[in-house]
Amino acid sequence: MGLRKKSTRNPPVLSQEFILQNHADIVSCVGMFFLLGLVFEGTAEASIVFLTLQHSVAVPAAEEPTTGSKSLYYYGVKDLATVFFYMLVAIIIHATIQEYVLDKINKRMQFTKAKQNKFNESGQFSVFYFFSCIWGTFILISENCLSDPTLIWRAHPHCMMTFQMKFFYISQLAYWFHALPELYFQKIRKQDIPRQLVYIGLHLFHITGAYLLYLNHLGLLLLVLHYFVELLSHMCGLFYFSDEKYQKGISLWAIVFILGRLLTLIVSVLTVGFHLAGSQNQNPDAITGNVNVLAAKIAVLSSSCTIQAYVTWNLITLRLQRWIEDSNIQASCMKKKRSRSSKKRTENGVGMETSNRVDCLPKRKEKSS
Repeated sequence: MGLRKKSTRNPPVLSQEFILQNHADIVSCVGMFFLLGLVFEGTAEASIVFLTLQHSVAVPAAEEPTTGSKSLYYYGVKDLATVFFYMLVAIIIHATIQEYVLDKINKRMQFTKAKQNKFNESGQFSVFYFFSCIWGTFILISENCLSDPTLIWRAHPHCMMTFQMKFFYISQLAYWFHALPELYFQKIRKQDIPRQLVYIGLHLFHITGAYLLYLNHLGLLLLVLHYFVELLSHMCGLFYFSDEKYQKGISLWAIVFILGRLLTLIVSVLTVGFHLAGSQNQNPDAITGNVNVLAAKIAVLSSSCTIQAYVTWNLITLRLQRWIEDSNIQASCMKKKRSRSSKKRTENGVGMETSNRVDCLPKRKEKSS
């Protein structure tokens, strides 16, 4: 299926330009191989590893024993195959949004190249953050984490996940892994690549940590808070690109950003304190999800505090840079106005002198005559 528009010229097959123009079609063909594998009996078992969640365990239903058992999940090596397949799906969805939504808006608004890159980035992240916030909130409600917040640190069993919880984390990992090849597909500038790599790496590090340590509910709650703040940020950016009169929205987002960071720190400290320090089990085992050890406490708390300090510092430096740039622009404008006014004064002064000289000359001629 054609997901990207082809240019009038035909680049050589398997060249860099060919891959960039047709990367969504190539990825679609790779994904179709896994789907076609379900048709044949010999390859169906291997294809299922890529398409469905693995490492499930049947557990008796506690609420309604008559209904039988329900499936809970833990993580394993086969999850890498599932993450890879849904990474391909994320690349296809990314290309679809880019062509059928963002490219049409870019043509209508006629942005500059710099604004176009920022608009595409904000547009892609806005869609992802919006659906992730709705999905994550739905999971928190369905698992009664909002009505009973203590489930965040006393979820039982601690080394198991529900289907929707595991699928959420698999999708999150797939999305952030797909962002790495997108740096090449979208022709990101070299000076912007380090910033993007840090941004992607921080998300992968914390999502993977929450997934492997079975801090699923804590990680989900923090992700929803973080994504909501980031969604407001990119939405303000989209409105600002469409019309610069929405500059006040960026200042409002800065306030929400600080409040979101403070709330994230409070939730992290409370949850880690109750979950790790309050556990009565004296036999910690990181493999089974019981991470009630001093090293885990320090690692989780320091990681949460470090990332909050890092993103807050980035916000402060960004605001300072914009403030310095605005002050420099205002100073240059004032200098231009002063130079223009001084030129006008000098021109007016020279004009008055020449007019006086011209007026004086005829009078002298009359006296001489």
